Amino acid sequence: MSKNAKIAVGGVAVGIVLLFWLPWWVSLLIVLGVPAAAYLTLDPSQRRRLRRVTRKEIGR
Repeated sequence: MSKNAKIAVGGVAVGIVLLFWLPWWVSLLIVLGVPAAAYLTLDPSQRRRLRRVTRKEIGR
């Protein structure tokens, strides 16, 4: 199993645990808030590079 697949499986497992342990709206805030906060911590040049790479992969 690749490293990205292991990370994805771990994320799904944590998400399922959070859904049972916390109210659904708190789980939703965590699921949406963590990636948004991570994106906002990037420098403008890093954001541009991330958008450029994402567009290149979509065009494959």
